[in-house]
Amino acid sequence: MSDKISNMLEAAADRTVTVVRGITDEQLGAPTPCSEYDVRALAAHLFQVVVNFQALAAKKDADFTVPPEPLEGAWRERFAEETVRLVEAWAVPGADEGTTGAMGLPARTVGAMVLGDLTVHGWDLARATGQPYEPAGVLLDVVGEEFRALAPMGREMGMFGEPVPVAEDAGPFEVLLAETGRDPGWTRR
Repeated sequence: MSDKISNMLEAAADRTVTVVRGITDEQLGAPTPCSEYDVRALAAHLFQVVVNFQALAAKKDADFTVPPEPLEGAWRERFAEETVRLVEAWAVPGADEGTTGAMGLPARTVGAMVLGDLTVHGWDLARATGQPYEPAGVLLDVVGEEFRALAPMGREMGMFGEPVPVAEDAGPFEVLLAETGRDPGWTRR
């Protein structure tokens, strides 16, 4: 697998789409490792992220202040379709070059942000619904590096919690989760 954002997004999306398809209606009210979201709210948030980051790939602005659309009808399949569009948007030549939208951040950093959201929120949803989740290993170096750099700004903006301590022998994914303020040992009730 190359280190192109679109290739890594495809790997992350495949894993997260599998989790989203496995969410039952009865699980939508369950808590997640993101204490401010239940499964329904987190899935809706991730859906919104996937759509907005398509615009950012095209160097357009995205509005994250608009509340996410409610999950209705065949939302799981629509989520899968939107992840395909996300991968396609980031595969366009030049998508990961220059700066992106009003964020004014390097496009590759913005691509790593959505890659991280798919990976970390995929884990959140899997944990909340009792599903397995193993991120693609190649993603962890890119996401870990970018998230370490973004962590101070992420905490300031309320997107990341305070880091959680992990054991010295923690793996890269556990370290990444802890850096975002998640307890890698979180389990559903």
